[in-house]
Amino acid sequence: MIICHCRGVNDRKVRKAVDKGARTIDEIGDVCGAGTRCGGCHPALAELLAARTGQPVEQVYGIRVAVA
Repeated sequence: MIICHCRGVNDRKVRKAVDKGARTIDEIGDVCGAGTRCGGCHPALAELLAARTGQPVEQVYGIRVAVA
């Protein structure tokens, strides 16, 4: 499935980037180009990165969650 339409990067390439050591969206972009143009794929990249590394998506994406 295409994750980054601007760069034509599919989910397999993103997973390979993570397997090679990418741990941030910027690092994924450095390896395969995904997320380096408009940023519309950043949420999908964060989901894939979180699933592959076992980190919470909020931590990967840098979302601050308010605790009441």
